[in-house]
Amino acid sequence: MSKFIFVTGGVVSSLGKGLASASIANLLESRGLRVTLLKLDPYINVDPGTMNPYQHGEVFVTDDGAETDLDLGHYERFTSLTLTRENNYTTGRIYHAVITKERRGDYLGGTVQVVPHITDEIKQAILRVSAGMDVTIVEIGGTVGDIESLPFLEAIRQMPYDVGRENVLYVHLTLVPFISAAGELKTKPTQHSVNKLREIGIQANILLCRTDRYLPPDLKGKIALFCNVEKDAVITAKDVETIYEVPIVFRKEGLDELIVKLLRLDTGPPDLRQWDAMVQKIKYPKHEVMICLVGKYVGLKESYKSLTEALVHGGIDHETRVQIRWVESEEVTRAGAEQLLRDADGILIPGGFGVRGIEGKIETIRYARERGIPFLGLCLGMQCAVIELARHVAGLAGANSAEFDPATPHPVIHLMADQEGLAEKGGTMRLGAYPCRIQDGTLAHKAYGVHEVRERHRHRYEFNNAYRESLTKHGLVLSGLSPDGRLVEIVELPGHPWFLATQFHPEFMSRPHHPHPLFSSFVAAALRRKCGR
Repeated sequence: MSKFIFVTGGVVSSLGKGLASASIANLLESRGLRVTLLKLDPYINVDPGTMNPYQHGEVFVTDDGAETDLDLGHYERFTSLTLTRENNYTTGRIYHAVITKERRGDYLGGTVQVVPHITDEIKQAILRVSAGMDVTIVEIGGTVGDIESLPFLEAIRQMPYDVGRENVLYVHLTLVPFISAAGELKTKPTQHSVNKLREIGIQANILLCRTDRYLPPDLKGKIALFCNVEKDAVITAKDVETIYEVPIVFRKEGLDELIVKLLRLDTGPPDLRQWDAMVQKIKYPKHEVMICLVGKYVGLKESYKSLTEALVHGGIDHETRVQIRWVESEEVTRAGAEQLLRDADGILIPGGFGVRGIEGKIETIRYARERGIPFLGLCLGMQCAVIELARHVAGLAGANSAEFDPATPHPVIHLMADQEGLAEKGGTMRLGAYPCRIQDGTLAHKAYGVHEVRERHRHRYEFNNAYRESLTKHGLVLSGLSPDGRLVEIVELPGHPWFLATQFHPEFMSRPHHPHPLFSSFVAAALRRKCGR
């Protein structure tokens, strides 16, 4: 049977439960253990796919086409795991499953209640994902005290009675703020948070104290006394320069040793040599480049979490720190590309939906193309690149996407055939990993070094094949196609220092220990431009 680690959080959100869970998994996996993770989200949406990025941040897409919480991206980047839809459940999905069973008559006329039916469904989701694993790490979204989280907390309270108390560990992440006016760290938020958790029947075994400095021994002793844990179970979750340093800090604090002891795991010491070498490259780079990321959700940087991490990964290969300048695409229209982008070493247009900011993105792409600035476009970024080339190179006046202008005379981007007539929005896009064949001798082939790859998608619109001939005549190279040749996956411009755009989202496949080839190549091109200048 798997051992179970339940990670909860208190005081405030955004303390880093996802990173804490991913770092624990990293440490245990480095000891040779089989580890998996599960995120339980308290919102009623079935998945985050229809949620505004400003509310929820990035939607992370798995190989099997699930639209999931961005924490699954952290889980994959910190481990060797490839996760599925079974690694993320929401309140909406749990309730949907229970109501479906009730409508089928599975409960034999009984009254369906939160306890035991909802909590049983949650526990079944936990047990399904744990099959064959040494350790299952379950992160509970939200904070202790939220009404929405109560069914999940009740379910994990029950787990020791189902799997044995010796197989369950509760880790609670909380805040120990430094109050500058008083000149001291304050433990009361942590005390209240732990007390709230105890009110619902859960006693934390380990406390991760988020703070900006290492906790002194006397303060750890005070927290341990008031929170009913051992002193060595009070762990400093210190702010770090790079998120990939978190496992190293936890290791120094003895977190993995404590987990191994409490769960009686049979394992050797962790091997963090490669991970530590990678962190050193991030912290102490030899070079630096500046990438302008021109998007429409730049007010919340979590909207592009996988993308910003993929840029970090791309820099690792070249011992280069990637500085990101966040540029609102509508601002490009107002102020002009020259004013905002003239000192860019590279320009990136990310994915997105809707017409807002599109003209700014198209102007950005024209600027990058005409001035020879390395350019990477992703999903919507590729579609905007095709529109720009159609208008300003192929001479197709008024060219656009049917998404933005249904009456355009040249719909160079149009709705995919299998998307026509769909009424529901949730989970109906082209989602998940699909194969792509790379044309020999292209920039894409030079970057990948292979002729076929699998990449993850999230889109409804595609390159209109009716315009293939006219656009390729004017220099556009279709360097990546679906195996049947129908879907254009990658476009590029020969003769430009580095100009490539993809219909898929390569950022979802990038890892710090395995940087994505396109991001590595893009950063290398930006570095060449900087050195050349």
